[in-house]
Amino acid sequence: MPPSMIKPFHLDRIQEGRFLDRPNRFVVRCAVGRRTCEAYLPNPGRLWELLQPGRTLYLLENPGKEEGKLSWLCIAAVRDGRPVLLHTHWTNDAVARLMDRRRIPGLEDARIVRREIAVGRSRFDFLLHRGAKPVLLEVKSCTLFGRRIAMFPDAVTLRGRRHLMELAVSAREGTPGMVLFLVHCAHAAFFLPDYHTDIEFARTFLALRRVLEFKAVAVQWRKNMALGDGVRELTIPWDILEREAGDCGNYILVLELAEDRVIPVGGLGRVFFRKGYYLYVGSARKNLAKRIERHLRRRKTFFWHVDYLRDQSERCTAIPIRTRYPLEHEIARALGEVAEWAIPGFGCSDCSCETHLFGMGVDPLHLPQFVSLLQYFRIDRLESLL
Repeated sequence: MPPSMIKPFHLDRIQEGRFLDRPNRFVVRCAVGRRTCEAYLPNPGRLWELLQPGRTLYLLENPGKEEGKLSWLCIAAVRDGRPVLLHTHWTNDAVARLMDRRRIPGLEDARIVRREIAVGRSRFDFLLHRGAKPVLLEVKSCTLFGRRIAMFPDAVTLRGRRHLMELAVSAREGTPGMVLFLVHCAHAAFFLPDYHTDIEFARTFLALRRVLEFKAVAVQWRKNMALGDGVRELTIPWDILEREAGDCGNYILVLELAEDRVIPVGGLGRVFFRKGYYLYVGSARKNLAKRIERHLRRRKTFFWHVDYLRDQSERCTAIPIRTRYPLEHEIARALGEVAEWAIPGFGCSDCSCETHLFGMGVDPLHLPQFVSLLQYFRIDRLESLL
């Protein structure tokens, strides 16, 4: 497919901006030179690893914008010196281009018959002919990766899980189905569904491994947003998925206090909490999802120290780290190295840790050190199991 896949935009007009913040899922605010602008972000993912303050974004101006629409479009974020495609709709165009050049391993003999195929309640990206046989192909854009392992999705995707189930129905009725994950990172070598973020998607992925064909390929985007020459097929380590994707493990709660407060905390008595963000480390040997759901609720019988803090916090975000290995104390030590302060004795009455609650003055999800910590425990740590 020629460069016209990106009409009406012109890649020689890419403008670099510095990421400032994200007012909502589909808008980013950027500094472009001495001015500030808002750009449309065609990607609903969390993108914690990519949207860090000061990170370079690639923007395109849309001269044909409709009235009331944003005049800028965010197409990529730069990570480790390389652009990572954020425009989810361009992913399908990239796949079409690679297939036209017979560059996708295992699909060299396939050709695209039609795009946007309605089946049941879903609409799939491509109808292929593989030899003489029809195949339904769904494409997913993967922007979440560590050193060697890539994962999808980075946010819960009910739609993505429904796609898998409806593809499976078609496969059982005689039309094979395939899911292709296009990973926007050339150095990735392995792929897994992100069972930390969306355990139900991961379980469905695992359950359908013999019904659907799953394929992940890594690509590299050049600085002018042209596709690089290399395309690598990634290995799916099914044994790690079977072992690790359970409803148990660890979690980090990120709680926000908008002002200084003195809070009664069970046996600890009245504790002073300064304004800021608090990171609490917990674990659950089973029913991790229910434990997290309980923490997110305000109305409940107080049992753990963190229940008292949660009751007074303005916002609470839960970050699961699913694993069968005990990591709670290791995570606590790592948080202690990036935090600005700690609350002694909090949440650690049954272990030798000094505390399981740490504080900082800024949102930790905007700190590269904390995001790197998450990347290690959720992704890079798994390299030792390969």
